[in-house]
Amino acid sequence: MTSIRIAVVGIGNCASSLVQGLEHYREGANDVVGLMHLDMGGYRPSDIKVVAAWDIDRRKVGKDVAEAIFAKPNCTAIFAANVAATGTVVKMGRTLDGVAEHMEAYNDDRTFLPADLPEPTKEDVVRELRESGTDVLMNYLPVGSQEATEFYAECAIEAGVAFVNNIPVFIASNPEWAAKFEAAGVPIIGDDIKAQLGATIVHRVLTDLFAKRGVKLDRTYQLNTGGNTDFLNMSNRKRLASKKVSKTEAVQSVAAERLEDENIHVGPSDYVAWQNDNKVCFLRMEGQLFGGVPMNLELRLSVEDSPNSAGVAIDMIRCAKIASDRGLRGVIDPASAYFCKHPRTQMTDDLAQVAVEEFIKAA
Repeated sequence: MTSIRIAVVGIGNCASSLVQGLEHYREGANDVVGLMHLDMGGYRPSDIKVVAAWDIDRRKVGKDVAEAIFAKPNCTAIFAANVAATGTVVKMGRTLDGVAEHMEAYNDDRTFLPADLPEPTKEDVVRELRESGTDVLMNYLPVGSQEATEFYAECAIEAGVAFVNNIPVFIASNPEWAAKFEAAGVPIIGDDIKAQLGATIVHRVLTDLFAKRGVKLDRTYQLNTGGNTDFLNMSNRKRLASKKVSKTEAVQSVAAERLEDENIHVGPSDYVAWQNDNKVCFLRMEGQLFGGVPMNLELRLSVEDSPNSAGVAIDMIRCAKIASDRGLRGVIDPASAYFCKHPRTQMTDDLAQVAVEEFIKAA
């Protein structure tokens, strides 16, 4: 198989973990921790190469991706410190609604520093995607970047490259956008990446367990805190609406009975600067066992947020390339259901895993 050439929008913590992960496997670490398979449809992680990138922070624009991933305000764990130069320079991106106003109001490590450079047109981005030979465009924009996400989705459609939407802006799960990708003959996987073992996947599995064991779920909450730029961005509640919908529906979709709105609360809760990229989830579920006898479950989960999604991103990239190789168009439902919180078609995680394994084998 040939390599998989990817373009990345947003060189933040998640992009940093992804690029570090590619280096980790390229250095000969052939374990499959965090991956479905080392080989997927003939592709290995070492086959993935970053050939184009965009950001709007002056500390990243103009630098090789291998250097930009370690620039502030990134604060995720460094597990592959010696990332080889990619030969790909981060270019100035399109801002639109990609930055919340309050992001400039913190200390130097947290402040967004805009690059004073001309922003690209759609034609500029499409040209870059085509000339770089990009196969898959990865969207890592901040939560709430509706206009900016739509801009890059349009670029992917026009350039004819697969689109992976890692954020909770609804593109794959939006019928209008799904139809656009279908008509253009371009595959898309989304929306909102599900971590390897994060708050949402744990909450979903436990909710599904309640349903399968006949436990009536009466009410539940999921409260999350973190100190990365994702949590800082989401401290503006106006940017949080789609994220809350995505995380809430991920849980509701596997419940035996849909909970009333007042009985379920799922979503980011607070920004705690010193946590950096560590995310802490507080989960509580209250229900009834046989005879209506009450029970409750409480769980605390602590994870490094961005590496927790990087292996999933590698699998999504490979599924997107497999879809392109097979000439598939529009939403790739098996991959979206397994890897994302808000897919077009929700499935329980066990059924989604079977579906995506069958999709891979069919390749």
